[in-house]
Amino acid sequence: MLRIPSLALLTTLLAPIGCHSPYIAATVSNHTTKPIELLEVDYPSASFGTQNLAPGTDFHYRFKVLGSGSMKLLYTDSSHQDHKSDGPFLKEGAEGPLTITLTDTGVTWQPEPSAATK
Repeated sequence: MLRIPSLALLTTLLAPIGCHSPYIAATVSNHTTKPIELLEVDYPSASFGTQNLAPGTDFHYRFKVLGSGSMKLLYTDSSHQDHKSDGPFLKEGAEGPLTITLTDTGVTWQPEPSAATK
């Protein structure tokens, strides 16, 4: 009979600890006056994107960094011109928020995600 209360106590004590999986919470914001027709964000081991990002809107995406390498943004504007912007270098386990802002004068990346501490 002592086994059930002991198991319940152990479960209660371990529940708040849980597991944490590091991820990047990316937001791509279109602060231009025209729609973005095609957008791709490359990061180590994968990529994400969308086929349309209207002016003044955001695109949200969460991803886990596997491997290490630099990020890159590729997009096509409404005039069918291709653009490229190099982003931060990510190490495996990086986590934190990342905002990529497209404006009429260029692209900004901020803040740079940090490596997770284990």
